[in-house]
Amino acid sequence: MRGTDNKAVEAARNEQALTRFVLSYEPYILKCASRASKRYITKSDDEWSVALEAFCSAVTAYSYEKGSFLPFAELMIQRRLIDFFRSRNKYRAEFSVNPSVFWGESGEGDEDLPFAAEILAKTTDGRETALKDEIEAVAAQLAGYGFSFYDLTGCSPKSKKTKAACACAVSYMLSSPLLCAELRRSKLLPLKLIRQDTGVPRKVLERHRKYIIAAVVILTGDYPGLTDYLDPGKERMFP
Repeated sequence: MRGTDNKAVEAARNEQALTRFVLSYEPYILKCASRASKRYITKSDDEWSVALEAFCSAVTAYSYEKGSFLPFAELMIQRRLIDFFRSRNKYRAEFSVNPSVFWGESGEGDEDLPFAAEILAKTTDGRETALKDEIEAVAAQLAGYGFSFYDLTGCSPKSKKTKAACACAVSYMLSSPLLCAELRRSKLLPLKLIRQDTGVPRKVLERHRKYIIAAVVILTGDYPGLTDYLDPGKERMFP
C-alpha cells in the first residue's frame, strides 16, 4: 500500500537506491516544479536543479510515521522554489567585474586578484551589501565542506593547463544535477568518477578540490552576484 514511502526510506539509507528512486520520479519532480513555477519546466531550467535538490532533501528528512512521502516532497519543492524566486528577485543587481579573477588570470598589471581576494577587496568599502550577504551565505555552506571562503585566495590554479582541467571538472559536475545533489549530501567531491569520465588527473582534483567545490556550490546556488564574478557567460566558460 505504501510502496513509494518504503522506497523513500530505503533511498535515505542507500546511495544506489537514492539514485534509482530519483530517476524513477523525475517526471513527478518536473511536474511539481512546473506547478510551483506556474510554467512548464524542463531539465534545462534552473528550477529543475532547485526542485531536484529539494526532492533529495525530502528523502533525507522524510519520516514514514508522518504520512505519505510524495505530498511531503512536493511541499519541500514548493518551499525551496519560493525561496529561490525571492532570492533571485532580491539579488538581481549587476556587478561589473573582470570574469578572469575566478580562473586566476592576470592582466597587464597587478589589478586582477584571485577570485576571493578580488571580491573581499570590493566589499571592504561597505557598499556591496548584497554581495556581502552572498559571501556570508556561501561561507556557511563551505564550512560544511571543511574549509572557508577565505581559503579560496590561495588555491586558484595558476597554469593555463590546470585552469582548463579545473574548468572541465566543474563543467562535468554542473552537467549532472544528481552529482551536485550528492555533493551537497555527502560533502565529498567524486574524484574517481570525475577522473574516469573527464581524464582530469587525480592529483589536480585533490590539489584544487576546494576551488572546484566552491565553484559548484556558487554556480548551482542562489548567488547571482558571485556568479557574475565566476561566470558571466556560462555557455562560454562551461561549454
